[in-house]
Amino acid sequence: MEVAAIIPAYNEGKTIGAILSVLQKCPQVKQIIVVSDGSTDHTVKVALSFKGVEVVELPCNIGKGGAIMAGLKRTRAEVLLFLDADLIGLTSGHVSSLLIPVLESKAQMAVGIFERGRMATDLAQKMAPFLSGQRALTRSLLEKVAYLDISRFGMEVVLNRYAEEHKIPTVTVYLSDLSHVLKEEKLGIWKGSQARLQMYWEIIKYAAKASLHSR
Repeated sequence: MEVAAIIPAYNEGKTIGAILSVLQKCPQVKQIIVVSDGSTDHTVKVALSFKGVEVVELPCNIGKGGAIMAGLKRTRAEVLLFLDADLIGLTSGHVSSLLIPVLESKAQMAVGIFERGRMATDLAQKMAPFLSGQRALTRSLLEKVAYLDISRFGMEVVLNRYAEEHKIPTVTVYLSDLSHVLKEEKLGIWKGSQARLQMYWEIIKYAAKASLHSR
């Protein structure tokens, strides 16, 4: 089964290069797609500097769910790998750990959880593991989930809900020494906190909407 990595990115020019470098060294990954979700920094420039990486530029920010679905239109791969664009410490081992359960048909979705990384990000994922953006899953699963293009940051919640309701085989993969840059570090305490609250609000709002549709 062919694997495509889809990386949604909004102003992640400082970190996305390291992620692309790792992905290009992973033999399982045959296609790498970066979706710039209305970025205004040098995210696109960095992504284009990597030979073979495909870049989708969205004119405005539509959220993670919409960015992922825009990337999906650029590939026919049967297995999809989603990674956040602000990861710190990503290795090819992390990528393989996520992909192997799906490639070996042991699961239709693998969800990565940070472990032994930074205290703040480890704690956040222990408290809410269902929000992890590090995932491998089958294309057939993704295409069955409705309204992902408008889910913004609620995408992970909706995927988890669908998998639970339809008894989709899912595994948890612990990713040692991996973390990401906090919003407060990117934007400052005030703006970062506001961005985090907005993200949580979008997650709650879309989860409620998905719950209504599933009844």
